[in-house]
Parts: sequence; structure tokens; C-alpha cells
Amino acid sequence: MTNNRKQGHLCAFLTIFIWGTTFISTKILLTDMTPLQILFTRFVIGYLTLWIMYPHRCTLEDKKLERWFAGAGLCGITLYYLLENIALLYTQTTNVGVIISIAPFFTAFLSSKIMKESSKGRFFYIGFALAMLGILLISIPDNADVSFHPYGDVLALLAALVWSIYSLLCRKLSTFHMTTIGITRRTFFYGLLFMIPIILTQDTFHVSQIWHGGWPVIGNLLFLGFGASALCFVTWNKAVSILGSIQTSVYIYLVPVITALTSFLILQESISMKKLIGIIFTICGLFLSQDLQKKESTALPIHKQAKTSVPKDIC
Repeated sequence: MTNNRKQGHLCAFLTIFIWGTTFISTKILLTDMTPLQILFTRFVIGYLTLWIMYPHRCTLEDKKLERWFAGAGLCGITLYYLLENIALLYTQTTNVGVIISIAPFFTAFLSSKIMKESSKGRFFYIGFALAMLGILLISIPDNADVSFHPYGDVLALLAALVWSIYSLLCRKLSTFHMTTIGITRRTFFYGLLFMIPIILTQDTFHVSQIWHGGWPVIGNLLFLGFGASALCFVTWNKAVSILGSIQTSVYIYLVPVITALTSFLILQESISMKKLIGIIFTICGLFLSQDLQKKESTALPIHKQAKTSVPKDIC
């Protein structure tokens, strides 16, 4: 494995490791803020952080390329998190966690249909099945009744589909010869822009709520803004640019694993034998899914590449 690909796997793992721990911060913040308030605030912090990290403007000669950033912001920032949060209101957390993990399968399917890539080898699908079995073992509590809630479950399924589209858009954005921070910052801008109309309908959002919550609220918002938003979206986009959208997406399988281990270490929740077997299955599924027989293409189909040439002086 080359050093470049090692860096890609490290970026993907770091991203998922942090995202797998965000449930603790979100749970604390939900006592003082709504999901939409948390979402908007964390990405405002993330956007400002990216400007501090890279205080340079990024200009595009071809304004038509803005649509790719707008699409990524709409899918990966606004729609994904809104669909996920609304789904949690109508179905069980377990259902949402399992359904979201289907995203790598959608990514592989869309890659073959939209980007005209070759279908993946059998190891990818065997790994997918094994990982899903492991995630089910981890997510479903012992002696719990599993129930389906069509409205919430469909919203969670749409969230997984939207994230898959975002991953493919990231793959396209990585061909624009921009810095990863510049790409992420521009994506955040459009994500926040699409959130504003929704925020304006919420007359209960006041900045004073953050200060009244004290350091627990401020600290967790900073963690979500700096770490889970600014840092993680940069590292995720970097991983996609190196590994491709599919190989990066399969790291989503690890989110329930990180969550279970974090709950054990921080919240002192027990890990049953069923969960332990689920963790082993999930990790094995991840490794099998990484053993792809075909490499991903680096851009859109060849017959469309000429239409999306990269400007010469971006960032």
C-alpha cells in the first residue's frame, strides 16, 4: 500500500472515529437546543474555522462549476442532517443507525449507473452483508422488540441515499485542483445558505441560549464545530479524493462500533457477547469491502470530462 493510500485510510478512520463519538455531545446539547439549532450553529463554527485555517479566497473562472458545490452543500450538509434528525422523531434510533449504514451500497450502485464504473467484486457485497449483520447485532438491544415505522424509516433511507450522492459529488469536486479546505469551506457556505430559510421559520433561536447553557453547551458546540464539522469534513473529502467514494463510504460501517466502544469507555455501558460478535463481524465486513477488484475512476465518465474541465487558477 502506498503512503498516499495509507493517508487516505487514516483520514477516513479519523473522520469516522470522531463522528462515532458525536452522539454524546448531541445528547447533552439536546437538553438546551433543538436539532436544527445545533446543526446550524455547529456548521457556522465550522465555516468560520475553515476561514481561519485557510484565509484565502477561492475563485472559479467557470461559474458553471458552482453547481457542484451547491449540490454538495445541499446534499451533504442541509438535506442529510435534516432528514436524519426528522427521521429520529418518527422511528427508533436503532432503525436510523442501521438504515444509514446502507449508504455504501447506494454509493456503489450510483457509481456504476451514473459514473459508468464497473460493478464491484463479490467481496464488496459479501463484506456489505457481513457488516450489516454485525451492525444489527450491535444496534438492537437484548430482548428488544424490533418495530418498523414506515415514515421515519423511509426518511432515514433517503438520508443514506443523499449521503451517497454527496460522496460522489465530493469525488467530482476533488478534480477541481482546489485545496481540500477550500472545497469544504465552499460546500459549507452553500449548506448554510440552504439552511437559512428553515432557520428563519424558527422564532425560538437565540444566541443567548448558548451562553445560558454554560460551558457544557459551549464546549460541546465547539467540539461539533471544530472537530465533527470543520476537521472531519476536510478529512472525509481528503479520503474521498485518495480512495474514491466507495472505499471511503464503507468506513461508515464503523460508526456503530465506535459508538459501542465509546459508550463502554465513557458511559460505562456493558458490551454483551452479542455486541462483541457484532463488532467482529462489522470489522471483517469492512476489510472484505475494501478488497475491491476494480479501482474507481477519478472523475465523471470519459465522454463527459471535456465538459467539466478544470479552471487554471483556482486557489
